[in-house]
This record gives sequence, structure tokens and C-alpha cells, in this order.
Amino acid sequence: MSVHHGFQATMTAQPGKADELIQLLLDAPSLPHDDCVVFLVSRSASDRDVVHVIEGWTSAEAHSAFFAGEQAQALVAKLQPLLAGDSAYTDAVPVGGKATF
Repeated sequence: MSVHHGFQATMTAQPGKADELIQLLLDAPSLPHDDCVVFLVSRSASDRDVVHVIEGWTSAEAHSAFFAGEQAQALVAKLQPLLAGDSAYTDAVPVGGKATF
């Protein structure tokens, strides 16, 4: 399966809430979704309250359809109280690379 649509998010957690934010993201309903082929969660090395998410989807349409659904909306609702300040979200078109764990 190929990645044709990417999504990047940088979020700042409320002080002391980053671990809870990360756990919610690692339990995200997109992880087992067939159209989500990359889902990486990372934490800033310099600011433990900053969390990054990189997603790779089979298409922009699949990504949009998933996030319009109930599961994704419920996750977003759970994430909101954990966030402080602005978050940055960017759509991307992957051109190559590698993710191996």
C-alpha cells in the first residue's frame, strides 16, 4: 500500500498532560485503519510538552473521510482539553523516505 497523502501536527500539551496526550494518540482509531499506513507519535527533545504526529494515508479522501467519522471526532474531543495554545497542522504530499521500527 502506498502513501499518497500526509499529515503533520505539532501540539503543545497543558503542563503535565503530555503523557496523557501521547497515550490517547497511541490508542488512536486511525492506527488499525487500513488506509492509514504511517502513524508516528514523537515528543520534542527540548520541550517535553510538545508532541508531533506524522500520518501517511492512501489518499487525501481517505484521510478526510476518516476524520469526519465518529471515532475520530471522539478522539479530537478527548484531545482538546489536554492542549495548550495553538497547534500547527499541515497537509503534505509524501515524496519518499523510510519508516522502520
